[in-house]
Amino acid sequence: MNVEKLREDFPILRRTVYGKPLIYLDNTATSQTPREVVEMIDRMYDTHKANVHRGVFSISQEATELQEATRECVRDYINAASSKEVIFTRGTTEAINLVASSFGSMLEDGDEIILTVMEHHANIVPWQLLQSKKAVKIRVVPILPDGSLDMEVYKSLFNEHTRLASFCHVSNVLGTVNPVKEMIRHAHSQGVPVLIDGAQAVSHMNVDVRDLDCDFYTFSSHKMYGPCGVGVLYGKEKWLEKMPPYQGGGEMIGHVSFSGTTFAELPFKFEAGTPDFVDIAAFRTAIDYIRRVGIDDISAHEQELLKWTTEQMEQIPGMRIFGTAPGKAAVISFLIGEAHHYDTGMLLDKLGIAVRTGHHCAQPLMESLGIEGTVRASFALYNTFDEARAFIVALHRILPLIGQ
Repeated sequence: MNVEKLREDFPILRRTVYGKPLIYLDNTATSQTPREVVEMIDRMYDTHKANVHRGVFSISQEATELQEATRECVRDYINAASSKEVIFTRGTTEAINLVASSFGSMLEDGDEIILTVMEHHANIVPWQLLQSKKAVKIRVVPILPDGSLDMEVYKSLFNEHTRLASFCHVSNVLGTVNPVKEMIRHAHSQGVPVLIDGAQAVSHMNVDVRDLDCDFYTFSSHKMYGPCGVGVLYGKEKWLEKMPPYQGGGEMIGHVSFSGTTFAELPFKFEAGTPDFVDIAAFRTAIDYIRRVGIDDISAHEQELLKWTTEQMEQIPGMRIFGTAPGKAAVISFLIGEAHHYDTGMLLDKLGIAVRTGHHCAQPLMESLGIEGTVRASFALYNTFDEARAFIVALHRILPLIGQ
């Protein structure tokens, strides 16, 4: 993989911050976008902007074909059985909210949902909102000292009241890659469907929803080198057919009258209103980009960066790395001594290095770790070993400034 050549596709990587070359290490939050994706957005606005599925005129039909080509591209990328199982949303958060609202409407008082302590708020708060409507119970799987899930506790939480297990494929804080296939297999042995938050997985590893046998899988375009504001809910057709619509409006209807309404077939039953067909079309370009580079090569490159950087960081006095499970993704969350994460992040920014600080929308996890937040560095296909070395040099340089 020619990383230097790939970097030419990302204009933002040529800019400076405080007079220093930008080193972008916040890829877990959002990845940068190659020029060809931006060009596709421009092309959609310049030549194909017309509402989809509603016009008999040519450019409307062209826009529709481009949107539906993305749906088929996503289906193929995750190996879904049918394009009917691919629902476009505004992101992972909306996809999980859709399931919490729609699937959740079928739950009854006393039913239980299994989550894990490492979940992003997007996979906690929607279920708590459901609790405001129904007396459902949330049960939580803890983690072991290395940041992996306590699988014995996970298995012990299932009982006759369990109706859903919902957990992340990869932790956005710890980098832990959960044994999702094993977890799904156990849940299914108990007759329980599974939702996976795959936001941190799809741009870093192969994801095959049929091999996993998950019931729902969610992810976002903006973490896949694509546009913001587009996400995907994959759902097995049998569940999507049973679930009531999440929103009402145009496109998701079969027939409307004041005496009653019938709903459209999948996937449109869950896509009320005008979709972001411009960015949806560009999302296909982003997926094509990932495929052209090669997901296996991307993963191998990121793992090499993770291994080298972690080894160097472990030699820094006072360094505390959170999440050391084997096989973790290219995410490093850390603190140095008693220095506040915000101070560390601000000093790194002055040196041109963009890292994330705070609780990373995972406050329950932070509470379980006994901390308020961390500094987080995360890698993508365009990061280089020169950048990793510059990051390590910067950490050493700021040590005196944070009292180490």
